[in-house]
Amino acid sequence: MSDRITAAETLVAAPPAAGSPHVDAGDAGYSKDLKSRHINMIAIGGAIGTGLFLGAGGRLAGAGPSLAIAYAVCGVFAFFVVRALGELVLYRPSSGAFVSYAREFMGEKGAFAAGWLYFLNWATTAVADITAAATYAHFWGMFSDVPQWILALIALAVVLTANLISVKYFGEMEFWFAIIKVGALVAFMLIGIFLVVTQHPVDGHTPGFSTITDSGGIFPVGMLPMLLVIQGVVFAYASVELCGVAAGETKSPEKIMPKAINSIMWRVGLFYVGSVVLLALLLPYTSYSGDESPFVTVMDKLGIPGAAGVMNLVVLTAALSSLNSGLYSTGRILRSMALSGSAPKFTGRMNKGQVPYGGILLTAGFGVLGVGLNYVMPGEAFEIVLNFASIGILGTWGMIMLCSLLFWHRSRDGRVTRPSYRLPWAPYTQIVTLAFLATVVFLMWWGGGVGRTTVMCLPLIAAALVGGWFVVRRRVNDLAQEREDT
Repeated sequence: MSDRITAAETLVAAPPAAGSPHVDAGDAGYSKDLKSRHINMIAIGGAIGTGLFLGAGGRLAGAGPSLAIAYAVCGVFAFFVVRALGELVLYRPSSGAFVSYAREFMGEKGAFAAGWLYFLNWATTAVADITAAATYAHFWGMFSDVPQWILALIALAVVLTANLISVKYFGEMEFWFAIIKVGALVAFMLIGIFLVVTQHPVDGHTPGFSTITDSGGIFPVGMLPMLLVIQGVVFAYASVELCGVAAGETKSPEKIMPKAINSIMWRVGLFYVGSVVLLALLLPYTSYSGDESPFVTVMDKLGIPGAAGVMNLVVLTAALSSLNSGLYSTGRILRSMALSGSAPKFTGRMNKGQVPYGGILLTAGFGVLGVGLNYVMPGEAFEIVLNFASIGILGTWGMIMLCSLLFWHRSRDGRVTRPSYRLPWAPYTQIVTLAFLATVVFLMWWGGGVGRTTVMCLPLIAAALVGGWFVVRRRVNDLAQEREDT
């Protein structure tokens, strides 16, 4: 395994796109093995995360059928974010994605903040994913006596190995993970539609709009609970930006990306909003809970043999898919940062399979620490970890929209040329989206509890970013000077 970073690799990247004066050293050395089917399924996998399979039950119980509205609203803004990223990708494909664009439009300080906020997201999400995978494996009797930490390490080892071999293995694994998730959702929705159309009783309830109206309507507990679950719904859309990172390792992003990104909108409407509406039509919102997947709840009430086991497999797959995505994307982002001096040097190293293994191993290391954390800390502390992941997501999305806004301003000055594939209604779309993200942070604080605790930690996160920048700024400036002198 080669762990050298050659001078050529550090200083020479692929030629920039037309109208782009920026060259990112982190783009050099990658293979272009991701095909159209991989990118399309990565886009689907990013749009269908563990938040739907795992979190919808508790949110339905807390907000009622109005959860569908929250998913729809957040889905629109998630689409704006990924559409903005898609325009930047078509302008200049980069495996560094939004970190590379932040470097071009906001300077090294912006790239440093964007990259480490993204790492915060996935490092904390990895803690959740690795523990969730072990917990779901205990559902089956054959694993019930196996200690949770062993199952967690096995899950991490399998996903880590696939990521370290080559990008093709990552693409194949994510392709099949997405197939399983989509297949399960389609099957559930077909069953749910059949039950609603035929009025087949579910646990003594007749499916249909009467299930909603008889249980207090769309807002059975008022509008406030719907607003307060928006933060968790945003977490459900985490990793929609993954297809933008993957664009740097495909041969024809200008052909593949628009189709993949545009399809996210109808997938969100169909799978997220459609699934929640069906769940609300099949059973009263009080029948669901945060202790199990709402899909498992419905199947259990129907008494379909083996249904709970199948859905548990899907939920396990969703957790592994999330972990797979996190290792992949942080590896690429950290390498882009390492070659500019804002991340540890070892995270910039690549192996013979053209995989940035240093950054992947760093994220995996946090996953291992997460097993111990979840073992010794109570449930509320673990929930704080998930809230920190949400802060990372909001920060990442905010950086993408800021880069998009700055890109738009530069295009007005004639310094860059926007591609034909564009974010509609710019710059108003970026401004409204940034306002929405700020509102979500306010709602986290307003809701109290763990959310407020997390928001109150924002000054600590900001202080850590500022302190980290002062640690690395000399190395960043030295490397920048070397590139100018070459």
